[in-house]
Amino acid sequence: MNWEDEEDKTIYKVVVNHEEQYSIWPDHRDLPLGWTYAGKSGSKTECLEYIKEVWTDMRPLSLRKKMEEMERQRQQGTL
Repeated sequence: MNWEDEEDKTIYKVVVNHEEQYSIWPDHRDLPLGWTYAGKSGSKTECLEYIKEVWTDMRPLSLRKKMEEMERQRQQGTL
């Protein structure tokens, strides 16, 4: 049995950055700079399932806002 076969007993927390991108981070470690706790912790599987449910648009927030602005301009005929 190698280390990959061992059950991961680590508790993780779901974290999110300023671009609303999600990741998981070991609960016992300090959060990396630029990331905040998203309110969910648990096993790796539980955290990844949560991310799958809430992170439905993989585009960074800045890109989504830019595209929304371009669409508004297009509809107004200013683009």
